[in-house]
Amino acid sequence: MKKKALVVDNDFFFVEFLTELLSKRGYDVTKGYDGQEGITRLNEGSVDVVFVDMLMPKIDGKQMIQYCRQQFPNARFPIIALSGTLVEKPEDVQKIGADYYIAKCPITAMNDHINQFMDRLEKQSFPCNDNQEDIQSPVQLYPRQSTVELMDAIDFQEAMFESIGAGIFVTDKRGIIIKANEYGLEITEKSIGDVLNCHVTTLVHLSEKSRFAEALKKIASHREMNRVLLDVAIDAGKVHCIISLLRVNQEALGWIVAMESMKLHR
Repeated sequence: MKKKALVVDNDFFFVEFLTELLSKRGYDVTKGYDGQEGITRLNEGSVDVVFVDMLMPKIDGKQMIQYCRQQFPNARFPIIALSGTLVEKPEDVQKIGADYYIAKCPITAMNDHINQFMDRLEKQSFPCNDNQEDIQSPVQLYPRQSTVELMDAIDFQEAMFESIGAGIFVTDKRGIIIKANEYGLEITEKSIGDVLNCHVTTLVHLSEKSRFAEALKKIASHREMNRVLLDVAIDAGKVHCIISLLRVNQEALGWIVAMESMKLHR
């Protein structure tokens, strides 16, 4: 039986490159073009190895790995993180949770490197005991300063998202949750694995789903509204909610739901 590989990256050409390389090695390759698709593919069937890029729209690589670790705690497949900027922040490498880390570089160099990496991976049992990360120093595709500035900007945005004094859940156009901050998980008493790639109405109590869905529809159909306010029951208690549209360049791409526990106001 063929081994199965999952490749998740928003770079179409890199996905095709890696698919061809793995197919030549005898793998049946499944593709995903963001973390949301990656999670869907993971839940569709077993895999033997996962390659996932760190910087992707919607659900990023870090969140996908967190989801994988929580939902498949006894998984016997290695997760390989890929990034052109990952090794610019070496102190963060251990926090990501992948089994191996490979920095992207020009395809000609990556072809030999990944084949060599796969040779070693296929010869050893998993999980391995040597705890050696596989990091290839990248040939700089961008000036180093530009890369550092990009990572600093991403870190700053992530810090703001986590520091907001409310639970925040971000969805796509279908209402599927693609991002959540730690405070939101704390308020709802859920894990990242419980909420990612699930419909936002699963956050509220069964008796509130219809009213909550109507609030989502209301702000979507009345674009002049900035937000909808409502108090709803969730499994962990009651919360104040502020629902707004996620707009990028005037296009509605989903919803943002901010929650605050009503216990704070007792």
